[in-house]
Amino acid sequence: MIAVMVAGACSMIASLFGTRYLITFFRNRGKGQPILGKEDRGPEHHLPKQGTPTMGGLAIVVSAFFGWIVAHIRHGLVFSNQAAIAWVGILVLSGMGFLDDYIKINKAHNRGIFWKKKSYITLAISMGIAWWLVAATGISQTISFTRYNWPGWHVPWPVWVVFAGVTIWSTSNAVNVTDGLDGLAAGAALLGFLAFTIIAYWAFRNPGIYGGIEKGVVNPLDLAALAAAFAGACGGFLWFNAAPARIFMGDVGSLAIGTALALLALATDTQILLILICGINVVEAGSVAIQMLVFKASGRKRRLFRMSPIHHHFELLGWPETTVIIRFWLIAGICVATALAIYIGDFTRLELHH
Repeated sequence: MIAVMVAGACSMIASLFGTRYLITFFRNRGKGQPILGKEDRGPEHHLPKQGTPTMGGLAIVVSAFFGWIVAHIRHGLVFSNQAAIAWVGILVLSGMGFLDDYIKINKAHNRGIFWKKKSYITLAISMGIAWWLVAATGISQTISFTRYNWPGWHVPWPVWVVFAGVTIWSTSNAVNVTDGLDGLAAGAALLGFLAFTIIAYWAFRNPGIYGGIEKGVVNPLDLAALAAAFAGACGGFLWFNAAPARIFMGDVGSLAIGTALALLALATDTQILLILICGINVVEAGSVAIQMLVFKASGRKRRLFRMSPIHHHFELLGWPETTVIIRFWLIAGICVATALAIYIGDFTRLELHH
């Protein structure tokens, strides 16, 4: 447990200093976030935020990696191949987000070169990461709720690769969609990573239920350290990202966070539970899908929401931004608490039967 706490504490401290440095770095160079205007059907009520430093997600990724590495100084925590592959995936998708952010800033427009192709590129990368997990690790090729054998639907490896790839792709994009209000995505992600810290550590303490090297969760203590490191990094970043934000995370941060959450769910055999843990992200991404569906079905004449993602809809209804953020955080907290209650409830039921 000490190693997990070290990961969280070190990443939070590094994130506090790293985020503060990035604010100064980008301000001195006059590089800031462009905002979509009326011509692009963007949130023109956010135009006053234009020019705010962005790409703060760099501090999250670097700090989380630092905290995870430092935690391994503690005797008993070993590097696992699943966590290592997860990091490669996180860094690759984060790197793609960085390129997109960089192009947006230089073009002074909130749509980078990958705007129409980004979904296809991230999906291909996600499939590659999923295949690597199957090929190089002992990850369970099951679709599960709280553990590898509940419900534990075993599927052929090609099916699992597609399922896992879509999970990574959809989660990373859902976090990206959520990142539209100051602190909303970082705060929700913090709760999600804390949940995975508990889940992975619980699996480490109860290998008889959650499996060992041959089945179930592999090296859960390392996964707990990874989750704690990201929780700490999000917490440090949130200090400066809370409304009114002094820096935005950008795609470099949102894609990394979404990828990390998805890979933690896959590695801990809680893929279906991820829907609840990332409940607010599901709502945000779902609102965009529903908006597009209604718009196209009506012959491009009607929209269900005043603007999507849904957080902008509530802003246009008159809710102050901070009200939307706090209420969405509360919804995220309820979803995470419900997910943990289900996870622990299943564990308790198994213990009683034993």
